[in-house]
Amino acid sequence: MNAAVGNSQLGLEARAQTGDHAALKLWLRMLSCVTEIEAEIRRRLRERFGISLARFDYLAQLHRHPEGLKMRDLSRCLMVTGGNVTTLTDELERDGLVVRESSPTDRRSGIVRLTPQGRYGFEAMAQEHERWVVELFSGLDVRAVQQLHQHLGALRVVLGESA
Repeated sequence: MNAAVGNSQLGLEARAQTGDHAALKLWLRMLSCVTEIEAEIRRRLRERFGISLARFDYLAQLHRHPEGLKMRDLSRCLMVTGGNVTTLTDELERDGLVVRESSPTDRRSGIVRLTPQGRYGFEAMAQEHERWVVELFSGLDVRAVQQLHQHLGALRVVLGESA
């Protein structure tokens, strides 16, 4: 395999040089894996359900909060702007997947909840999504997955301490 083909297949990892620090190489490998997995999940969501990853993530947040969420809380959970949440809410409301209701504690804000159709539809997507993720990691044995999970958890603790 020539270097150009190898580099195009490696994507972000192609940036690493032989003499680079191991942490830099690890970062690029993690980023490459996440990017590839996310691209595949996006593709499958679009192909199978006609939905974007952003919509899936939005519905997932509401599914985790059956009592509903205020728009600003939804924005914070999704780490996107209020404008993005408003646009998604408008689209999903039009599709019958979410409903806006008045907040019983704050007249200035509304709460967004999944409709029964939205809950049922999301649950079907979530089951399929889980199967895809399991499939994408199937090239690793169970022990390797557990070790990666443990090591990344330790990294998160270290990162949290330095923040």
